Amino acid sequence: MHQLSVWQTTLALSMALATRTAADICSKLKADGITVEEPLTLDYNLDVWRYWSAACGDLRPLCITAPSSALEMSQIMKELHHFETLFAVKSGGHMPNSGFASIQDGLLISTKNLDQVFFNSDDQTAIIGPGLSWGDAHQGLHGTGRTLVGGRMAGVGIGGFMLGGGMSFLSSQYGWAANNVINFEVVLGNGTVVNANKKVNTDLFDSLKGGGNNFGIVTAYTLQTHPQDHKVWGGNYIFASDRGPQILEALRDFVEYYPDDKAAIIMTAERTALLDTWIMFLFYDDHKPPQGVFDNFTAIGPLDLTKTWNSYYDLLKHNDFFILPGKRYVIATETMPLPNKTVGAEVMQTYHDYWHNVSKTVLGVPGVIGTLAFQPMPKAITSKAKARDGDLIDFPIDQDYIVLELDFSYELSKSDNKIDAAIKSPFKGFNNITSDYIDNGMLPNAYRPLFMNDANYAQDYWGRLRTTEQARQTRRRYDPEGFFQKRTSGGWRLE
Repeated sequence: MHQLSVWQTTLALSMALATRTAADICSKLKADGITVEEPLTLDYNLDVWRYWSAACGDLRPLCITAPSSALEMSQIMKELHHFETLFAVKSGGHMPNSGFASIQDGLLISTKNLDQVFFNSDDQTAIIGPGLSWGDAHQGLHGTGRTLVGGRMAGVGIGGFMLGGGMSFLSSQYGWAANNVINFEVVLGNGTVVNANKKVNTDLFDSLKGGGNNFGIVTAYTLQTHPQDHKVWGGNYIFASDRGPQILEALRDFVEYYPDDKAAIIMTAERTALLDTWIMFLFYDDHKPPQGVFDNFTAIGPLDLTKTWNSYYDLLKHNDFFILPGKRYVIATETMPLPNKTVGAEVMQTYHDYWHNVSKTVLGVPGVIGTLAFQPMPKAITSKAKARDGDLIDFPIDQDYIVLELDFSYELSKSDNKIDAAIKSPFKGFNNITSDYIDNGMLPNAYRPLFMNDANYAQDYWGRLRTTEQARQTRRRYDPEGFFQKRTSGGWRLE
């Protein structure tokens, strides 16, 4: 009993010391003149509220620091070496995995004051800060007749989106969002500020395109812009649940015979306790799609909610309707090689039915919405990505894919464990289904990387990449102490 009391006392003292030490960095940064927000202040509460998943907002950092330049970010990195505390970096707060862009009892670094948009008319590039949303970035280019390869909703943040690759409505024309980076301004773990591009620090430049938070903190992205001084078309088709087989057939054909690089879609199956339906997101990079582009879908007889929009920004802003503030989210992904037309119906239906059965088990959870999104990754995208110097994800250019994204949104923290178990079931099940179909020849035995932006915290991102050793070498060169591996509170760590 006496030994237990000594142990408990020692543990309590250690925890108290760690908390004081962590809290001290807040005071030090404030003394350095860097913006620091403390608990109970309005700015602090607004920042922890501004997450897509309310579960991330449940985590309470000791303080929030918001640097306004690369030099201030450098100072924060240098100071962190003198304190024993974990940290996390938040851009738009889109990632729902708790601890990745949120933190309990540590330092949260918000990029919200890194909100610059500088357009260079000479080379048609734009320097964009990671603290912006894609809607903000597009507004910053208003009047230039140019656009950016970015998020498919205006409310998506820039920072994490870019480092995960970034899928866009414009990807079939210009590749991943990350393929359109000309330069990264990066603060390394030791506080050094460097640029990474095709001329200097080229290995870092390559590894940041899909490498997440393993190498440094990006404080500015120089992006190639693209012409878009015209109206665009898009919106939604809504289908009844019993049209599933026809929808999946049309989707499979769309991916293989990709009819037009200006076209993009996401097909989602949606389930609640009272609703079972399909919602399709459509985009065409002109005022109206030519006949034949979406005919396989219109032939199924959807409720048509598409229109011509005055600008690309207006369409992205419309899609924000599907962001549900205050909900809790979990997410996962899987990559499926496209099945051929002969076996396509069976294979596609198997994935859908598996998800449908799993979602049925949580329909009693208050406020639950289950979504399975089929996101085309055809050769039209992968070839453009490769032509723009490639990326760490390294999809081959001779294989069509569908990237599956699964999520559950729901209301209450008491449902966390049940929903966490439910989201893990389909991503494990999908992997098994894919492996079985590959073994019996119904799917090609293709490389299947995971899409970081949609991945669950428990998925093995690095284990699925064929470029992992390349990334490890980059990490050893730019972060030899493993600062980001040891001190960040979350992420897919590159051990």
